[in-house]
Amino acid sequence: MKPPRSGRPGASHGSHGGPGSPNRGGPQGGRDAPRGFRPPDDGRDPRRSERGGNPGGFAGHHGRGGGQPQRFQPGEQSRRREGGGAAHPGPRPGLETPRGALWLYGQHAVAAALANPARRLRRLLVTEEAEAALAARLTPPWSVQPERVERGRLDGLLGRDAVHGGIALLADPLATPPLAQALERPGPLLVLDQVTDPRNVGAILRSAAAFGAAAVIVQDRNAPEETGALAKAASGALESLPLLRAVNVARTLIALKAASVWVVGLDAGAAQPLSGLALAGRRIALVLGAEHEGLRRLTRETCDELSKLEMPGGMNSLNVSAAATVALYEIGRRNE
Repeated sequence: MKPPRSGRPGASHGSHGGPGSPNRGGPQGGRDAPRGFRPPDDGRDPRRSERGGNPGGFAGHHGRGGGQPQRFQPGEQSRRREGGGAAHPGPRPGLETPRGALWLYGQHAVAAALANPARRLRRLLVTEEAEAALAARLTPPWSVQPERVERGRLDGLLGRDAVHGGIALLADPLATPPLAQALERPGPLLVLDQVTDPRNVGAILRSAAAFGAAAVIVQDRNAPEETGALAKAASGALESLPLLRAVNVARTLIALKAASVWVVGLDAGAAQPLSGLALAGRRIALVLGAEHEGLRRLTRETCDELSKLEMPGGMNSLNVSAAATVALYEIGRRNE
């Protein structure tokens, strides 16, 4: 007679982005949180509603049907659990990132996403300390139920290099607005020609929001996707400043010129400094290239003007995000 076989439960693992390399928007990876979480009682995805309705618990982001979104107070799961409710003490199975979704992390990025009605939210994972900090920053209730986790579980989900601060939000990417909509906003525009580092793009978004830019435009193929690392570097600016994706940078510059925008490319080899250009009273599109390659030939040829930043200290180049900040300040100063 054969002895009965014993087994142990399996675990599923997914991956999602951790930070990329300093100069490239590289692949991201990480393990999912540990095993042992209970599935929803009815076996269905609690985020989905019937056809035509809003996502369960997250309604109101798309403006259709379903009534008011359900909102949750910090610590509500623990109180429900103590009272015999069905709340879960931590993440349920399936922490792998659903197709098309991403994990945002860090207090600034998550708080801004929670406050953005255009962002579709799925899950909010927090440590006890991070939940209290979030409540101090953004007054509850929130439109997604917080799930309490240990910091190590977030390390496993996001990767140990992700500075998450004990908080992560699963969300859908924002929709890309058309160029015409961005032109309706006041302020200069920034066009990034094959800038591939997500941290640089995020930092440029942050500076652009700080100096009142209308939008940031990147190339569709040679630019980072919306990721947690990009959103973390943007420090909330991703939720307030449009990020557009252009199939062809040169054609986009031509469209901007047709809309009476003066297109200025930053090029270290230009003869004219930015401070010497007649910027006052003009709508400006500032074009920046990758740190090592700079602007491509066709991009340079399409600009109305090429200029450089004056650097009397002896350095002949800056990080692209630092160059964007200096140039935005100069444009704003000349248009006061």
